[in-house]
Amino acid sequence: MDIQTIPLISVSYNSAELIEDLLSSFRRFHTNPVTIIDGSSAEHVSAIEAVCAKYPDVKFIHFDYNIHHGPGMAWAYQNLDLQGPVLVLDSDVYVLNPGLIEALAAALKPGMYGVGYVNHVNEGGFDVDYEVGAVRYLHPACMLCNIDIVRQWPMPTKHGAPNIEPMLAIHRAGRHELIEGVQWVKEDFSRSEAPKHYLRHDWQGTVLRTGGYHLEEWQRSVQEKQRQLQQQSQLAQAPVATANVSGGYNRDLLLLIPPTARSVVEVGGANGALAQAYKAINPACKYTRIVQAGSNAEGTRNVGDEVLMIDIEGVDEAFYARYADCDVWILDDEIANLRYPWEVLARIRRNMPADGCVIVCLPNAQHWSVQAKLAVGDFRYEGGGLMDRTHMRFFTRATMLEMFSGAGLKIAQGYPRIFGELKNEHVIAAIRSMAIGVGADPDLAVQDSMPLQYVVKAVSA
Repeated sequence: MDIQTIPLISVSYNSAELIEDLLSSFRRFHTNPVTIIDGSSAEHVSAIEAVCAKYPDVKFIHFDYNIHHGPGMAWAYQNLDLQGPVLVLDSDVYVLNPGLIEALAAALKPGMYGVGYVNHVNEGGFDVDYEVGAVRYLHPACMLCNIDIVRQWPMPTKHGAPNIEPMLAIHRAGRHELIEGVQWVKEDFSRSEAPKHYLRHDWQGTVLRTGGYHLEEWQRSVQEKQRQLQQQSQLAQAPVATANVSGGYNRDLLLLIPPTARSVVEVGGANGALAQAYKAINPACKYTRIVQAGSNAEGTRNVGDEVLMIDIEGVDEAFYARYADCDVWILDDEIANLRYPWEVLARIRRNMPADGCVIVCLPNAQHWSVQAKLAVGDFRYEGGGLMDRTHMRFFTRATMLEMFSGAGLKIAQGYPRIFGELKNEHVIAAIRSMAIGVGADPDLAVQDSMPLQYVVKAVSA
């Protein structure tokens, strides 16, 4: 294996600064050929192309649309003249020391798919905290692959986890030996302050700009199918509450609740539907519902193990301490109804066990319909939806992340809930124009205007 001939592939989108950092740091130590697959919008293309032109043996291939990470890699695998080992790096990787390729090459054996950063996900592509039965996911942020083996498996796709298709195929075939995790890559990708070995990865690209949870509709449909199969098998065996439960529940929220939770506290959910659905899956769990005094929950008092008619913002710290063993807190739409949601989250965090989590469904105040109403002065409260008159607080994706961070929490899983596609080109153009006018990313502005809600699971930071 000639180390200096191993090609580097990286997919670029709207950031000349990231490509500058990648190429300048990589070229300090390596002369290997580089191909940048670019899907940037028109206003960014010339700057990225100019950066690539500064460095020798760098090929710039631009698509006049956002090709996305997975399809960009797939195009390179299928159309470039690649042979033998191929290095893939995220555009926001910064090379710190010599020996990066040599260290990866030492782990890559003939016949393997690839080596690099391996973590564990479920079949929908979500990170999980267990290994038995999980899918081993070779992360394309840093991997060295045998291209002839890669071409024998499904190609990466447009997805929040772009390598999920080949990893699923390898997992289902039982060919786990085809990928191998390299410990130093995992350490270099961590956010710890420990010295790095070969590279720094600050997650400054799509992961950070989208909050790490803007997953594609395909992933959600896969999870929904899994949920239906799981419930069909478990409902046949588990007892179902017989209370007079009316109304539905947020199925996307149910997907994020760990199936083996010891104790759940749900704030809101007066109809008891979510509690009933989850108790059917995990009847051993202690399920407590906290509903506002005076709410219409009388007919569902026997749904769950405990129903408290209290104001969650009116209780003291001792109340949270009594539920210190609760490993799941759920606030379905309740964050927007609280006076001080930051304080509620912080108090949960202070009293939550180390393996605990908070699951939230949050309305998106950046939704295009809200922006359109503001533009014409039609900002009025309604009986439901985004402008529900009970909402006291409004959040966007960015301010939601800030809220969780300020409470000592970080997003572990999540995705947007998008209902209907925005097809009005005038509205799209207006959102893009506004973003450009204030120096923001117009593509990200449009993307963030699509979700009606965000469903997220947060854990201790």
